[in-house]
Amino acid sequence: MNTIEQINKTAEELIPLYVHEEADLPDRPLWDHPEINEVIEALRLLSDILFPGKHIPEPSDFKAFFIRQLKNTVDILQNEIEKALPFRWIGAADLHEKREPVDHIPLAAEEIINRFVDQIPAMRRALIEDVKAAYNGDPAALSYAEVKLAYPGLLAITSHRIAHELYKLDVPLIPRIMSEYTHSLTGIDIHPGATIGTGFFIDHGTGVVIGETCHIGNHVKLYQGVTLGAKSFPLDEHGRPIKHIQRHPTVEDDVVVYANSTILGGDTVIGHGSVVAGNVFLLESTPPKSLVTRAGGGVVIRTRETPSNGTGI
Repeated sequence: MNTIEQINKTAEELIPLYVHEEADLPDRPLWDHPEINEVIEALRLLSDILFPGKHIPEPSDFKAFFIRQLKNTVDILQNEIEKALPFRWIGAADLHEKREPVDHIPLAAEEIINRFVDQIPAMRRALIEDVKAAYNGDPAALSYAEVKLAYPGLLAITSHRIAHELYKLDVPLIPRIMSEYTHSLTGIDIHPGATIGTGFFIDHGTGVVIGETCHIGNHVKLYQGVTLGAKSFPLDEHGRPIKHIQRHPTVEDDVVVYANSTILGGDTVIGHGSVVAGNVFLLESTPPKSLVTRAGGGVVIRTRETPSNGTGI
């Protein structure tokens, strides 16, 4: 068999491996889906709005810059949202829930984009507090500029604050594309569904995982390798994982979690002002102002004499 014959044979064998249906199936081609590169470009434009760079010479140019960036973002993102919206009712999980289609997709996408744009100032305010938290929480940080230009944790939380707003607006696919793109850049995996308060700092960052239903309070600090994850999840009568239930921990205000600790479970609550030491595997809640340390094959939870106030051990 020559090369042309081999190509023809392979092409024939590939054809039945792709189903030609609208349903969200593992063997369906990715027709009419959001374009990954366009979503990434929208993320880049939004990041430039939230942290404008040196190409804005004077404060007097801010309004013109923001208008231009917002228009460009809206043009891209609204089009991609229109492509994504049908996955509200054709997505495999949503299909089982029998969700109703949107009557007018372009109108729904416009409403979503308007509500999203309205939240951008709030994102900026939250990110200012995140920059402060990184600078104040790391003695190696010598300037706010260093934090903004070089810290992977700030890049991750910037992307998350954008993706989370789209997630709250029930936009399929796009928030996850944004979060996984940033995951590939930073090594920090934050599901766009996670709720994260202000003054959030991930130090070093590599290997951090924050699950979809996590609730994280204000002034929380995580070190590298921390997992806020789920235990085994319940299945429905058909053996499918049950979606949209609390599976991940709650971390209250002013908590510090040191490197390579794993905290699991939707019922697990880390009380405010607590510190979780490194290499801890934790499946239970802790009272406020606790110190959690590893001991033998388990953990020891005791009350701190003074709360951490987000400063750690």
